Amino acid sequence: MTTITRTAPAENHFRGGIDVRVSLRDGAGDGNSAFDGAWFPRSRDLGVELPELIAELERRGVRIERFTYSLEAWEPAPRKLVLRDRLVRTGGFRSMDPLVVCLTWNGGTQRADLLVVPPETDVLTGARALRLCTRRGLPRSPQMVLAAARSTPLPQVPQVHRRAV
Repeated sequence: MTTITRTAPAENHFRGGIDVRVSLRDGAGDGNSAFDGAWFPRSRDLGVELPELIAELERRGVRIERFTYSLEAWEPAPRKLVLRDRLVRTGGFRSMDPLVVCLTWNGGTQRADLLVVPPETDVLTGARALRLCTRRGLPRSPQMVLAAARSTPLPQVPQVHRRAV
């Protein structure tokens, strides 16, 4: 069993000037929506991404105790993380959807499912998915939510045609 001890990122919760890309709807963990928010990590390395996610959620008042994820979607992760002198347990499962992670807190009485926007997704689609997942009434399929985020075409930069001189 591996345990990684990390300090949380600087107080502004930014890595190299870039914010943690996560959305959380009001009432997250109440079970009234397919997704309680979304997470748009920059890599599939939970050893790097997870401490930042946990620190950002704690800043928002959600003190994560357990994090579960799909083994197929992520690089191997430690079973325990020590962050700011507290323990967060992790668990990887083959049966989980690779586009969903589950967070529990409050002694296991509250649970939130976050849609995972794959790190290779373009930034505009990722931002749309983060915004969509804060709404109620979403389809239960993460693939359908991501398809809805992609349904608006990306802006195109017009090409300037120059005449030969």
